[in-house]
Amino acid sequence: MTGCRRPRCSVWHAKAELRITWGVEQTMGMPAHVEGGTGRRWSTQEVRSIPADGHRYEVVDGVLLVTPAPTYGHQAIVGALYRTLHAWVSAHQLGVVLFAPADVVVDSHTLLQPDLLVLPPVGRAVMEGETAAPLPMLVIEVLSPGTARQDRLRKRPKLQDIGIECWLVDPVSELVERWTPDAHRPEICTDIVRWVPATQPDLVLEVAVSPLWGAAEGTLAQ
Repeated sequence: MTGCRRPRCSVWHAKAELRITWGVEQTMGMPAHVEGGTGRRWSTQEVRSIPADGHRYEVVDGVLLVTPAPTYGHQAIVGALYRTLHAWVSAHQLGVVLFAPADVVVDSHTLLQPDLLVLPPVGRAVMEGETAAPLPMLVIEVLSPGTARQDRLRKRPKLQDIGIECWLVDPVSELVERWTPDAHRPEICTDIVRWVPATQPDLVLEVAVSPLWGAAEGTLAQ
């Protein structure tokens, strides 16, 4: 993921905005700084005005979250999940899978930049920011030791509040937390994690969990 503030296109939704930046390297990793305790409340507009410096900038309820580049293992897990999701979503014509940088603006003081997200079908007008975009159907975050707390306690509740299913992929514990919008506790997945798209409840995606840890170690064959 990255904190690049120079997007080529934006897509808007009445409740959230998705901004897509092309051709920029993702960065995600340990938090460099979390703004808090100073009384300052950051807006999404202020965050967008921060010059690009290779960091990812997010804001949740006015609290600024900053993270630098991720490890190779983190990115390998993101890549493995993207390949699986992209193949399945494309085969069933369910929509489009995107990876960071793609900002989801929830409100004037909350901007999230997930590792991966799945949108329902959209056309050129949406992708170029000419018409409103639907909310993501699924968001995935791959946890790092320094970001796990903010992903679990700040970003995940916001995603649930706006009705988005969220997976928290934990390479340290070797499990996936599956949070549906109305869940008070996650489903803990150590073997298979399943996703049932709300738009196609007769379809079920099953993702094997253990190969993700091989990806993180550089041993995944695919």
